[in-house]
Amino acid sequence: MKEIILCKYGEIALKGLNKSTFESMMMKSIRRRLKKIGEMKITKSQSTVYVEPLDESIDVDEVVDRLSKIFGIIKLCRCCVVEKTMEAILNDCIEYIRDEMESARTFKVDAKRSDKKFPYKSPDICNELGGKILQEFPHLSVDVHKPDVIVTVEVREQNAFIHAGKLDGAGGIPVGSSGKAMLLLSGGIDSPVAGYMMAKRGAVIDAVHFEAPPYTSDRARMKVEKLAKIITNYCGDIAFYCVPFTEIQETLRDKCPEELFTILMRRLMMEIAQRLAEKNGAQALVTGESLGQVASQTMYAMVCTDAACRLPVFRPCIGLDKTEIIETARKIDTFETSILPYEDCCTVFTPRHPKTRPTLEAVEKAQALYDWEPMIQKALEQTTVQMIRLD
Repeated sequence: MKEIILCKYGEIALKGLNKSTFESMMMKSIRRRLKKIGEMKITKSQSTVYVEPLDESIDVDEVVDRLSKIFGIIKLCRCCVVEKTMEAILNDCIEYIRDEMESARTFKVDAKRSDKKFPYKSPDICNELGGKILQEFPHLSVDVHKPDVIVTVEVREQNAFIHAGKLDGAGGIPVGSSGKAMLLLSGGIDSPVAGYMMAKRGAVIDAVHFEAPPYTSDRARMKVEKLAKIITNYCGDIAFYCVPFTEIQETLRDKCPEELFTILMRRLMMEIAQRLAEKNGAQALVTGESLGQVASQTMYAMVCTDAACRLPVFRPCIGLDKTEIIETARKIDTFETSILPYEDCCTVFTPRHPKTRPTLEAVEKAQALYDWEPMIQKALEQTTVQMIRLD
């Protein structure tokens, strides 16, 4: 029995004159992510993308899994394709949905007739198919409000499609439709989630990580690279920059007030990150900060940090609590890697009593005690970059 996957648009369907641009970006993502699996026929019509495997050896489960991580798709339906006759719909449907029906107690039939030339109207299709299902599976009963299984028949121009349920897609809008941003990627739980959330809104993501050997280990860096690799499943390829930060942190420790250490460190990180962003065509910085989560994430601290930035700073986790962030991290499979016990440079030299309500005047005065430009230039010269690619 021939199977295809129907991918339903989400937000893209509401776009106006530039809808085709969003469609093209999403189609490009679909083709690229399925290229290595096997030969596919990929077409679009009526706010739906049709993905048809052309080789019987193709793993359809893997196709569905990859499609479920492409932004722009809100629902996926794994369907069987049948001739556009009532007889074919009734006969082929029963075999295709048998497993779902045998484990269910209630069902309903939903019919959508896009081809108005088809001789049966939607209520007629529902009645005919519902009767056939009850005859074949006498243990079932009809529940039109909260059924265990919804059997859907879509009659379109060329064929009819049958499926017994929809899978959630990633939603959002296609990556690449909203510019490029530079993600400050630590080894924690929050920043990979922030990168995922910005990609969901169409941003291409590059990432910058600050390391501080010997205070941080190679395993800590490898952990962050692994996090970047995981989120490529949603974000696509990521340019990963690794900045040596030890000398700057040691100088901060020796030359600046301890209670302002974290704020000053964040300001210098932002300066380096935005120079990398500007050099590589990114329009914004992204962090995983959540308001009030730690001392450096109070509103007062963020004001002092942002004052050092020429680019806008996006904080998609800003209004989420830790439980909500962890829930998303589990969803995108970054949580278990994030909690591996390898320190990142943000936890090095943590002040005993950090200032939670710093003033910009005091912070700028403390930063002016030392000329940071040579160290910033040195860190940039020693920065390494690698492409972390989507499989």
